[in-house]
Amino acid sequence: MNSFPHPTPPADRFGRVHTDLRVSLTDRCNLRCAYCMPAEGLDWLPRPELLTDDEVVRLVRVAVRRLGTTAVRLTGGEPLLRRGLPGLVARLHALDPAPELSLTTNGIGLARSADALREAGLSRVNVSLDTLRPERFAEITRRDRLADVLDGLRAARAAGLAPVKINAVPVRGVNDDEIADLAAFGAEHGYVTRFIESMPLDAQGAWDRDRMVTAEEILRRLGERFDLVPADRRDNAPAEEWRIAGTDAVVGVIASVTRPFCGGCDRVRLTADGQLRNCLFATEESDLRALLRGGADDAALEAAWRSSIRGKGPGHAIGGPEFRRPERPMSAIGG
Repeated sequence: MNSFPHPTPPADRFGRVHTDLRVSLTDRCNLRCAYCMPAEGLDWLPRPELLTDDEVVRLVRVAVRRLGTTAVRLTGGEPLLRRGLPGLVARLHALDPAPELSLTTNGIGLARSADALREAGLSRVNVSLDTLRPERFAEITRRDRLADVLDGLRAARAAGLAPVKINAVPVRGVNDDEIADLAAFGAEHGYVTRFIESMPLDAQGAWDRDRMVTAEEILRRLGERFDLVPADRRDNAPAEEWRIAGTDAVVGVIASVTRPFCGGCDRVRLTADGQLRNCLFATEESDLRALLRGGADDAALEAAWRSSIRGKGPGHAIGGPEFRRPERPMSAIGG
């Protein structure tokens, strides 16, 4: 039973209430996706700078007990690279109140860990998958690991992690000819396939809007093969979803650039080195790690958290003259 009073979730100046926390567990990754990072990888954070398991648990405890956080998604980098991940999940699941726990992963290693993660308290999983063609997968990710990802998807479904979602980023001239194939694959195997507009968060700074496949284009290509029926949209959910007529299959589109959902955003992000970010595209961070290691009590952590949320801007402004890319790439921020 929850023995703590129901807290008031933090709100920003625009009335958005924040109850969704993304926690990056590492900036490391075992793929080198061309739209994310260079082939040689990046300079990873030194291990002493990363939050320990105890520090992660304490910050999430503050979030759920004092800030009303109800959903926690574990991200990276690649979170399955975090040693002892099932144990960390179990500790987060044991919090009172217990948040809904989910994971975003590239799927490599998921076949080995899906059962343990489910038993530890993980509810659901999102798996990044941009192509069904082995040779193209190797070209995009610079690793020949498609079979491992497909095994991971099957293992997640068998373990009862539901729904299993596929996240695909179409890029013009790279994999945009597979949009309908990916949706059909998801429908056949019981996965929810979601297509995400590419965003200017790659480490190389090479994002090109002309190569971004827009939500409108994605829906047009899906409509050429399927009859799509609009599905109910969960409040503040980033994805617009459709059901393939005559089936239970669902496809989604996250139009982060062309149809931004900033006005209803309820997310805050904690990086692997303990920096709180009130927006994916924030150019400033709040250093919770320094507070933790400096002996701050929970009230001070809560105050810093609420202050960060109050400073959140109205939106990312991609395409506008005021837009500034964050210094960190997506792999270091957390998805």
